[in-house]
Amino acid sequence: MTNELTTLEKAALLSGKNVWESRDLPRHDVPSFFMADGPHGVRKQVGSGDHLGLNASEPATCFPTSATVACSWDVDLAEELGHALGREAASLGVDVLLGPGLNLKRSPLGGRNFEYFSEDPYLSGKLAAGYVRGIQAEGVAATPKHFAVNSQELRRMASDSIVDERTLRELYLTAFEIVVREASPRALMTSYNKVNGTYAHENRHLLTEILRDEWGFDGVVISDWGGSNDAAAAIAAGANLEMPAPGLDSVRQLVAAVEGGRLPEADLTARAAEVIRLALTAGAGARPTVDHDAHHALARRAAEESMVLLRNEDSLLPLAPGTSVALIGDMADTPRYQGAGSSQVNPTRLSSAREAILSTGLELTAYAQGYRRHSPIDAELESRAVEAARSADVALVYLGLDEISESEGVDRRHIDLPDAQLSLLRAVAAVNGNVVVVLSAGSVVDLSWTEQARAVVHGYLSGQAGAEAAMRILTGAANPSGKLAETYPVSLVDTAAFGRFPAEGAWSVYREGLFVGYRHADAAGRAVRYPFGHGLSYTDFAYSDLRVTPEGAEFTVTNTGPVAGAEVAQLYVATPDSAIVRPVKELKGFAKVRLAPGAAARVVIPFDRYTWRHFDVGSGTWVVEDGTRLVMVGGSSADLPLTGKLEVPGTTLDTPVAPETVRRAMLRGLTDDELGEFFGIVVPRESNSAELDRNDPLGDLRRARSPLARLAHWVLLTLRRRSEAKGEPDLNIQFLYNMPFRAIAKMSNGMVSDEMVDGIVALVNGHHFRGLKEVVGGFVRNRRTGKALTRSLTNPL
Repeated sequence: MTNELTTLEKAALLSGKNVWESRDLPRHDVPSFFMADGPHGVRKQVGSGDHLGLNASEPATCFPTSATVACSWDVDLAEELGHALGREAASLGVDVLLGPGLNLKRSPLGGRNFEYFSEDPYLSGKLAAGYVRGIQAEGVAATPKHFAVNSQELRRMASDSIVDERTLRELYLTAFEIVVREASPRALMTSYNKVNGTYAHENRHLLTEILRDEWGFDGVVISDWGGSNDAAAAIAAGANLEMPAPGLDSVRQLVAAVEGGRLPEADLTARAAEVIRLALTAGAGARPTVDHDAHHALARRAAEESMVLLRNEDSLLPLAPGTSVALIGDMADTPRYQGAGSSQVNPTRLSSAREAILSTGLELTAYAQGYRRHSPIDAELESRAVEAARSADVALVYLGLDEISESEGVDRRHIDLPDAQLSLLRAVAAVNGNVVVVLSAGSVVDLSWTEQARAVVHGYLSGQAGAEAAMRILTGAANPSGKLAETYPVSLVDTAAFGRFPAEGAWSVYREGLFVGYRHADAAGRAVRYPFGHGLSYTDFAYSDLRVTPEGAEFTVTNTGPVAGAEVAQLYVATPDSAIVRPVKELKGFAKVRLAPGAAARVVIPFDRYTWRHFDVGSGTWVVEDGTRLVMVGGSSADLPLTGKLEVPGTTLDTPVAPETVRRAMLRGLTDDELGEFFGIVVPRESNSAELDRNDPLGDLRRARSPLARLAHWVLLTLRRRSEAKGEPDLNIQFLYNMPFRAIAKMSNGMVSDEMVDGIVALVNGHHFRGLKEVVGGFVRNRRTGKALTRSLTNPL
């Protein structure tokens, strides 16, 4: 079909026509396709669209977030959730679902961690592949995101992630590789940031050399909303679709690039053909009917499978019928069940603990609010909660992070729970020795307070049915089987990127290299509060009879306890005498095993292409090192009772730098000189230029020469601080604060051109005459060119 298209028509297919739709070509029967956010529920907006979730959206099942489902360690469950997401998307006329998100959790402070699975790429990739298979089986294209190295929200559209190639490949790209190879997604979304100096959406190394040529991806690469920079460079690099709606200015640039020889028309044709293929296959089936009751039940089951029993002293849980319970905490009545931002779902229904407890057989003696969200300690509320706790057998206390703490656009400043909640917990524990905490948070929080409770159930952000799921866990109707998908440190100081995250300047340098999460804790010898993979059960499991062969590991898991349960068996590998720097151990396989009391199962975890390899920068290939490997199996990264050895044939390595030297450097943070010496990376220096450019964020208006620009910054900052003080993140303000000037053209549906952006930047820098001339002249030329291009597209002959 592309042979029949003009250069202009091909270029027109490569940017959106509005916030959520691709551009159609009726003359060639090429329809548009509709995109919507959907990491844990479909968010199709009603009325005028915006990408931040500010306007209302159609009701849809709010499933547990990815950070929650990761704790299930259940690929089959992930695929089942994908089917449900795909069906709901199709029922709402959504052709492309923008998810799942699978970026690696570099730091607990990442504001969007609740949308991502894990600190481990293998676990993230396997679960995300399950989602993609399920979504696409329902006829809807999935869009794994954000590719790649998208770790922080601060300056997210103007930050450059500087990372060595081996770390990039082994940690930050492996999850995406697993998804592409195992699930064949039909689309993929790039990240806002630069990667080693080049924007992700125009990074040929990422999009062509790795994604398309090495992994075999043949789908559509979509920019994050407003994340494109140079339209022609993006197409040349292997990207397809610029969203949301830059108008026809980008179309003009692409045609000019082809005519001027900057962009081969063959590249334009290839990218247009991929968009056409997606457009012709999207939405081909009939809209299915959704059973929202069944999906609510699935959301509840997913939450049950994912909740983690962190602590259960003297087996206080499960609570027996008739136990008198005081229900305490604002979140027991108004649940915290999802994060804020573009993933925010309008649930079909929403359960609260205060409602769910009524059908459990527990005796509710009182409910006390205990604290107000986003507020300091309230002595009166705390006193009422203490009185409620005195008269009950058990004080069931609901704690968690509030909405402002976890939101797209804002990184966290610390990992502490609010002071009012911690004060409440201390006061309640002083009068009732049987405190059970149900925790709601989408990422790591400080857990130094857990010894004040006899039991702690971590529900993460458990979706619309999470309160029901928690009650089933608390009463034993369901046996907890979740395992942590991230490490809980003793203190934030103990984490890999402490003191460097989020990066406040133009560059975010990944000085910790390979050592993130449990990899860092292991190598640094740091004690942790709760290790990666930890989770308790109401029963016990024993491991035995490990047999390691070149094909995989076999072992027996036995339920030695009194009730049925599920165990997540985890397999780690180590290379004790490696010639290169390596983590102490790495997760390379897992299996969720369901067993009746006394039952045993023989578990087989096969080795695969990811088990032994490392990336050799010198040759630019994946290499298997010759030598002895340790294969360790158990219930968490810190509980591995079975160990076997295997001789793995491969390449004998000769490295110029001793691995211990590199390891020490990574653990303390690689210096600029070491990055250059070990990896050939030149860390850029901060510019001394007093002038802003089109890629600087609006938050940098504080240093603009123009007084009006500095006033605009003051207004933005004031509105931002006001929303934070209220505890309600103003996502529009947060987005604007981090948005670069160039995005004004990309987000305005053609009202502003790139030429006008240059004029705006000149005005900000105090060049008023030149800036005004460029803005006014650009406006006139943009209108004239837009009308001419519209006529040409409508009547190409």
